Amino acid sequence: MDNRKTAEFVGQMWDDSIVPEIAEYIKVPNKSPHFDPDWEANGHMETAVQMLEAWCRTQPIGDMTVEVVRIEGRTPVLFIDIPGQSDDVVLLYGHYDKQPEFSGWDDDLDPWTPVIKDGRLYGRGGADDGYATFGSLTAIRALQEQGVPHAHCVVIVEGCEESGSFDLPYYIDLLADRIGSPDLVVCLDAECGNYEQLWCTTSLRGNLTGTLRVDVLTEGVHSGTASGVVPSSFRTVRQLIGRIEDENSGRILIDSLHAEIPAQRLEQAGLAAATLEKMVYEKFPWAVDDPQPSEAYDELMLNNTWRPTLAVTGQDGMPDLVNAGNVLLPYTVLKLSFRLPPTVNAEDAASAVKEALEKDTPPLVKVAFDADSSMAGWDAPEIAPWLEASMQRASNAFFGKPSMYMGTGGTIPFMGMLGERFPEAQFLITGLLGPKSNAHGPNEFLHIETGKRLTCCVAKVLEDHFNR
Repeated sequence: MDNRKTAEFVGQMWDDSIVPEIAEYIKVPNKSPHFDPDWEANGHMETAVQMLEAWCRTQPIGDMTVEVVRIEGRTPVLFIDIPGQSDDVVLLYGHYDKQPEFSGWDDDLDPWTPVIKDGRLYGRGGADDGYATFGSLTAIRALQEQGVPHAHCVVIVEGCEESGSFDLPYYIDLLADRIGSPDLVVCLDAECGNYEQLWCTTSLRGNLTGTLRVDVLTEGVHSGTASGVVPSSFRTVRQLIGRIEDENSGRILIDSLHAEIPAQRLEQAGLAAATLEKMVYEKFPWAVDDPQPSEAYDELMLNNTWRPTLAVTGQDGMPDLVNAGNVLLPYTVLKLSFRLPPTVNAEDAASAVKEALEKDTPPLVKVAFDADSSMAGWDAPEIAPWLEASMQRASNAFFGKPSMYMGTGGTIPFMGMLGERFPEAQFLITGLLGPKSNAHGPNEFLHIETGKRLTCCVAKVLEDHFNR
C-alpha cells in the first residue's frame, strides 16, 4: 500500500463525502430504544439506517452486498459483505443509534444541528458512532483503489448499542453462517487518549444500573409536623449508599466488585499515563479552576478502567426547586450506575449490591434495589505479534508517533459477546472519542483530521492482516 496515495484518497473521501454525510446523519434524532421506546413509530431509526444504506450502495467496492436485516420488533442491522482474496474473515463493527440530547450545549451548538469549527464536527452521534460505517468502507476501498488484497470483510452496524445491545444477539444468531469465524475484529467505537497517535483499547469495564427506593410514608406530610418522628427518606438513602461506597474516597466497599489487575495492564497504564500526563484529567470540563487530583496519573487511569465506581445518575420523589415546599417526602428513588472491572461477573455484582442494600433494613422504612441492566466488561486476549507490529507501522506512518494502549472506562457489550464466541480472534478496538469530545454529554464533537488518519490506519492493518 502506498501510504501517500492512501492518505490523499482517504482525505478526499472525508472532505467530499463523509463529513457532509455525517452532518446529515447528525440531524436525525435516532435515539436508542432505551431513550425512545416508540422508536419504531417515530421512524428516526429507520431514517438513519436508510441513510447509511444509501451511501454504502454508492461505493464502488468489488462484489459488495449491502442489506438492512430486520427482525420484527427489533432495531434493524446494516449488514455488509465484501468478498476478499482469502477465506479469512475480518469483522468491522459500529452502531448508528444515539444517546439523548442532554443539556448544557453551548449557545451556538445544538445536538441535532451539525456545526464545523476548528476542525471539529459538532453534534450528537457523529463521533459516537456515526463515522464507523463510512470509515470502515473507506478503509477497504482505499486498498481496492490500489489493487491491494484483503481478507473477506463483514461489516455489522447495529441500532441498539446505547441501550446495551439487547437486540444484537438475535442478529448474530440469525447471521452466524454469513459472518463465519472472524480472526480479526475491528471496532470503531472506543476512546483515544489524544489526537496525535493510534490508540488501541485493551479492556472495557462492565456496567450495572438499577434503582434504589426508600419509602417512609404513603403521602407527603408537613415537615414541621413529622420531622423528628418520621425518618427522612433521603437520609436513609444516604445511609444505605454508605454501605457500598466510601463517601470520602469513592472506593466501592463490596469486595466482590473488585478484581485483580493483570501485570500487563498495569504496565500499559503506566506507559499511557507517562504519555498523557495532565491530559488524564484535564480533558474533562471541570467546574473548579486548576484542578489537581491527589493521585498519580497512572492511578487515575486505573481508577477509570480497572476499579469499580458508583455514580448517581437520576432521581425521583423530589420536586423541582420552585415546587419544593416544607414537606417531608414520602419516598426517594435514586438511579445507581456502577462501572465494574473488566473481569467481574455483572450478574454476581448485581446480587451482591442488592444484598448489601436490602439486608438489615433501617427501622421504619421500606427498601428495595432493582437491577435493570447488568453488562459484562471485556479484557482483550494477548495481542498477536503481527497486529502489534502493524499498529506501530500504521501509527508511525499516518500520525508520526507510535501506537499506544489503554483501558476504557465505558462498556461496549458487543465486544464481550464476540470474545466469548470467537476466543481466538484478535481485536483492534479504537475510535475518535478523545479529550473533550464528550460523547453522551453536551458539545459532542468528531475530530475530523483524526478520523482521516484513523481510517488510513485501519486500511494498513487490513493489509497486514492479509499478509501476516
